[in-house]
Amino acid sequence: MAIKVEHIDHIYGAGTAFAQYALRDVNFTIEDGEFVGLIGHTGSGKSTLIQHLNGLLRASNGQIYYNGECIYTNDYDMRALRGKVGLVFQYPEHQLFEADVFSDVCFGPKNLGLSKEEIDARAREALGQVGLDESFYRQSPFELSGGQKRRVAIAGVLAMHPEVLILDEPTAGLDPKGRDEILEEISELHRKKGMTIILVSHSMEDIARYASRLLVMNQGEKVFDGTPKEVFRHYRELEAMGLAAPQITYIVHELQERGVGIPQDLTTVEEARDAILQAWKGK
Repeated sequence: MAIKVEHIDHIYGAGTAFAQYALRDVNFTIEDGEFVGLIGHTGSGKSTLIQHLNGLLRASNGQIYYNGECIYTNDYDMRALRGKVGLVFQYPEHQLFEADVFSDVCFGPKNLGLSKEEIDARAREALGQVGLDESFYRQSPFELSGGQKRRVAIAGVLAMHPEVLILDEPTAGLDPKGRDEILEEISELHRKKGMTIILVSHSMEDIARYASRLLVMNQGEKVFDGTPKEVFRHYRELEAMGLAAPQITYIVHELQERGVGIPQDLTTVEEARDAILQAWKGK
């Protein structure tokens, strides 16, 4: 397994009159190579949770294990953990600061004490993985488009050679083309390299399309854990939490009410198209 979370709480202002649970008794295991979607309304605890997974925040109670080792033992190497569990924050382009793109991507590997040859090789590889060629290397990151800045920021994390990549709303603020390109590149990392991906998103369509498993947070608690089909069957409960199912889920239910014989648990446009065509042929 890659990550195991056991009974973690996170309490802001613990021991004061203003103590508030941000996470309460959260448990789950993520296996190597999984593509997990993490969803929840604003304030549900998603961002707090992912910052525990590479040790940026420490749980008030409970334990977290990475590859079978508890990250809270006194001699645990947190620096090494943050190299293996890469976290891309929402609007990561705000973290760009070097004079040119190549230098920015080299920053993380430099801090690992690698040789110049290895640092350069990692930066080239990472930029290639996000679709940026040599024509971008000496450009200022601040002169790039929003989508290109996002790619540079993700490349800076990939250059650390993480085993787990956590992305907090990586497509926020991008146009549809930029969003699709970023998500396809993330999916490619999962398919070709077997990288474990944890994707935080408000887009149910994106989550249904790319993730094979969903974790749903509500008021600091994990309330659902299953495949997209299993989770989106509970679309009424999701609505009560301020969430929704993919738009196609509502269309499918409407069609069923009108007598079209298709399955209930369709979550993508492609699945619905195929099911409708099959139902039509059967008439």
